[in-house]
Amino acid sequence: MVSLDSKLGPVVGKDSATKLHKAFGMETVGDLLAHYPRRYIDLEQSESLSDLEPGQYVTFVARVVDVKNFSLRSNPRRTRTQVRFTDGRTTLTATFFNQSWLVKSIKPDSLQLFAGVVGEYRGQPQLTHPVMKKLPDGGSLTDVESGYARGIIPVYSATSTIASWELENAVATVLAVLDPPDDPLPVDVREARGWPDLDTALRHIHQPTSRSQWWNAQQRLRFDEAFVLQTIFARRRRAFDDEPAVARPRVPGGLVDRFVDRLPFVLTDGQQMVIHAITRDLERSHPMHRLLQGEVGSGKTVVALIAMLRVVENGGQAVLLAPTEVLAAQHYRSITTQLGDLAKGGMLGGAEGATRVRLLTGSMGAKARKEALLDIVSGEAGIVVGTHALLQDTVEFADLGLVVVDEQHRFGVEQRAALVDRAAVAPHVLVMTATPIPRTVAMTVFGDLETSTLQELPAGRQQIQTTVVPVAEHPAWLDRAWERVREEVAQGRQVYIVTTRIGGDDDDAKKDTESQESNQPRPVALLDVVELLRDGPLQGLRLGTLHGRMPTDEKDAAMAAFAAGDLDVLVATTVIEVGVDVPNATMMVILDADRFGLSQLHQLRGRVGRGGHPGLCLLVTSVVGDTLARERLDAVASTTDGFRIAEFDIELRREGDVLGARQSGHRSSLKLLSVVAHDKVIAEARDVAMKVVADDPELASLPALRDAVLRLEETQQAEYLERT
Repeated sequence: MVSLDSKLGPVVGKDSATKLHKAFGMETVGDLLAHYPRRYIDLEQSESLSDLEPGQYVTFVARVVDVKNFSLRSNPRRTRTQVRFTDGRTTLTATFFNQSWLVKSIKPDSLQLFAGVVGEYRGQPQLTHPVMKKLPDGGSLTDVESGYARGIIPVYSATSTIASWELENAVATVLAVLDPPDDPLPVDVREARGWPDLDTALRHIHQPTSRSQWWNAQQRLRFDEAFVLQTIFARRRRAFDDEPAVARPRVPGGLVDRFVDRLPFVLTDGQQMVIHAITRDLERSHPMHRLLQGEVGSGKTVVALIAMLRVVENGGQAVLLAPTEVLAAQHYRSITTQLGDLAKGGMLGGAEGATRVRLLTGSMGAKARKEALLDIVSGEAGIVVGTHALLQDTVEFADLGLVVVDEQHRFGVEQRAALVDRAAVAPHVLVMTATPIPRTVAMTVFGDLETSTLQELPAGRQQIQTTVVPVAEHPAWLDRAWERVREEVAQGRQVYIVTTRIGGDDDDAKKDTESQESNQPRPVALLDVVELLRDGPLQGLRLGTLHGRMPTDEKDAAMAAFAAGDLDVLVATTVIEVGVDVPNATMMVILDADRFGLSQLHQLRGRVGRGGHPGLCLLVTSVVGDTLARERLDAVASTTDGFRIAEFDIELRREGDVLGARQSGHRSSLKLLSVVAHDKVIAEARDVAMKVVADDPELASLPALRDAVLRLEETQQAEYLERT
């Protein structure tokens, strides 16, 4: 009996199973059958060779024109064998070195299946040492009693060690002995859409006899992927609703009302709508699980602070968890400044009913740490801001009512659970991200959270002009950039200069190796840049540095000096990416900008233009001839719409990266579903999953769906999904 969970070895043979595992990480029959064809070759309607592009790994059918041997001029004892082939319209060549025997084994007019990487020779595409397989002779392939009698050949993503047809053979071996698997899709859902059952779908996608077969199978299996994910999220949302939590209703005249009354600006309509939604969540006796996303500078922190004050005025405590000490310190300073005497509970000058704000980081001194821990455990500190230090067992809370996680993607499931599980009753949870997330990604990655979005910017936020500086093409533009920095400083404003790395012996050795392997110019280092600028184009200006290897007190001092206007230019790494707010900073120069992600570039430039003057961001790049890198930078320069940039970023990335396959070390569970292209499929699957879970929370009537959910939840992929 062979099922989807059966090990591959006994079914396809030990050698084949080993090759499949090394190439694709496959272990089970299900893993193999989930490796769907990426396209199909219709033997009656062969594709044109004119569509081939250098660098592609291709599989196609062509007829051999002739085969010839040539001696190499440099060494007559060596040979070059040239195979010319055609699809009836275009003729190309395949080249083999020191394989003269091919002249006898490859016959002119034979039909061959070719697989290999497209190269280029004298401006023309060619294949070098491709894998070849002779197809059956005869007039029409569909008349021949062979493996190709169906007339459609599936083409799989292959490697240099395992060809497409080897995968095809392995799949055929498995399908010949596979017992019909249980179907996770409800019968009524399947039949309403005219889709085949799972067994038929797997056979039709791998061994179709018509286009309609593989097309319908794809539609059904794509929906399966979305449906299993959305079922997981629907079950989690239901579990949240079943958990008890302490309601934190509005307190008339309490901390929130007093704080909002003294704000020096009017909350945007978007902020007020989100605050209303959060307030409604906090009034429930079930824990809130909400994602708050928004544009850079859209006012998320103020919204989060109001949520924290809502909990505090009800006698609870709120925690703000930040990924870096720089960001934690920035949040602490911002919160205490905005609250004023409302943050001086029990202190001289504190307002009546005020709370206390405490900062807790890993590098704090023993005395300061002890004082913070005492205020936290006693409940004197209503608001606690900190880093991973908050996750330690020594940190105890009097009444933890709300956990706010900033830049949530930087924390793992165990880390967040270390806080949430510490509360006697489940706390409310608000996770924030400054990286705009398109709707379909939010549904797929954050499906268990209610989502709130801030898109409008508060009044007073300035436009940011972004310009690409291609120094390889226009070296003088960099000189002009430094002149522009001096002009900005001369007007009493401040500038950020951002680098990708810090520098130093260990860092240099690592980056030198990476640059050699990637064939790209070596990125500049912060430590080098500071000296070059201080002695060169920015001589006489007050330069400071900020990076992750600095001691905490030095980082705090550098940030405080820049915020106070004591520094003209801050040369930093991405520690300033989020949360840093210096209204007088109006310009940013990002060196080696092509090495940053699109959303990261958008985050970085959001540090300028936060005051009364427009912002300017220069994206400096030395990459030559990399059109994709330039296209990415041009995309950032063309718009300040973070959601459009996020969509463009996702379009350029592999689907697995979107769902965290790179972070988890495992391949994405999504094979056919694109979170960008298949928004209707995701939305439909979400609706179906919610109905299924509402009718049968334990999935007792759908054991195959329950098993599929459990399998996904047990993987590293599920761990990444939990991080949301």
